[in-house]
Amino acid sequence: RLLLDSDLPAALRLKELAQWNQTENDWKRLLRLEPNGCFCATSNGEVVGTATTTTYGRDLAWIGMVLVDPEHRRKGIGTRLMEAAMNYLAGAGVATVKLDATPTGKPVYQRLDFSEECLIERWASTGVKSNSSNASEAESRQEEMLALDHEAFGTDRARLLKMLMSESSMEPRQANDGDATSGFAMARPGTVANYVGPVIARDANVARNLLDEMLGQLMGQPVYIDLNTDFVHGRQILSERGFTKQRDLIRMSYGKRSHAGTSQLIFAIAGPELG
Repeated sequence: RLLLDSDLPAALRLKELAQWNQTENDWKRLLRLEPNGCFCATSNGEVVGTATTTTYGRDLAWIGMVLVDPEHRRKGIGTRLMEAAMNYLAGAGVATVKLDATPTGKPVYQRLDFSEECLIERWASTGVKSNSSNASEAESRQEEMLALDHEAFGTDRARLLKMLMSESSMEPRQANDGDATSGFAMARPGTVANYVGPVIARDANVARNLLDEMLGQLMGQPVYIDLNTDFVHGRQILSERGFTKQRDLIRMSYGKRSHAGTSQLIFAIAGPELG
């Protein structure tokens, strides 16, 4: 059945069991983005599994938050949730479906004809004092920022980005090269660590400056970032700032082949549940 606001305490319980970083606000945002595309599985009236979808027009959709209570695994619940999500997206006419899989989830998605696309890496560190002064607050040139994101992400996700900007207590940062926007960065709270992303940058120097700006807002606080490994010098940038790699996520794709969601302008993704 559909996942509802009233199910969020149960969804948060599943998230805690998996030791993921999403907050209640993250769940609420997913429900606002796709109220008819978020699903749960129940057993004796209790929510024991979840899956969410986020559509970006008809070009692309993302599946996320595929969680199953450990006591109810190996019963086909994850597969049935995925089928509900895929049926919803097929009905919406979405051409390409993507997700960021954990290594344990990967075989489930392969059985549903998802194919590997690229590697995303979770890195962790602590916020540090910023030495950068080249980035500015993002609000003044929001339209240019959204246009750059459309170029980088390959489709329109302005609704999501506007939500992230309006909800976060951390100021987005924008890098400008003359009249052109060359990058931007956002961050938001998490239950385990603050989450930096998305970060879009024309080159490694822009990414460095934006990351330093965000880390400067988070001094002494734990930070997660999910690196697009196709970004040139991405691992070096993180290593230089004391980040250590935590785990791999495998980006997987179903349907029409598409570069949407993956480009060399994306330094850090918006989240495994969002792309």
